[in-house]
Amino acid sequence: MNTSKRVDLKIIILGSIGVGKTSLLNRYVNKRFTQEYRTTLGANILTKEIGVDNTLVKLQIWDTGGQERFKSLVPSFFKGSDGCVLVFDVTDRDSFYDLEGWREEILLQIPLEYKDYPFAVLGNKIDVAARQVASDEAEAWCTAHNVPYFEVSAKEDINVDQAFENITRNALSQDSEWKDCYLTNSISLGDNRTATRQNCC
Repeated sequence: MNTSKRVDLKIIILGSIGVGKTSLLNRYVNKRFTQEYRTTLGANILTKEIGVDNTLVKLQIWDTGGQERFKSLVPSFFKGSDGCVLVFDVTDRDSFYDLEGWREEILLQIPLEYKDYPFAVLGNKIDVAARQVASDEAEAWCTAHNVPYFEVSAKEDINVDQAFENITRNALSQDSEWKDCYLTNSISLGDNRTATRQNCC
């Protein structure tokens, strides 16, 4: 791997409250899972370095609050982003219906020349038996919107790495020339404050 070639990518995660965005991020970045998380207020940012196609990629992943009131902050979160992960809970049909609204919030921010802005959809909690959204239904929605779909489990660590590698690879393929940079120091980003505890497995 050519470790002197480095690229910074900013990826945002959107989805309704309780779908497991924070769980997925902690599974991917920190390789751990817990049943209890606090509701994210605003945005919580974690970083991870991975190698993709002979390029060292530094991901800045923005875990956003899923409450309705935080939709007004989407333009701020979107600024400078290179891709978006949309998450729903396969045991919560309403969270699946909400995907359209979250996607539209991002599309409103995208200049026409960036119509190929990368998305990925993650159907989380496939380890839970009482699912309300069938795989075929989710895949059909994603096919209609030309978005890759991954069935994942933060709890059981199923397909999490593969999903984030996909969005990273697709983000790298978009206008890659201006994304290339050479870094000498890592970036230290702190976590945002969080509030009321809830189960987000």
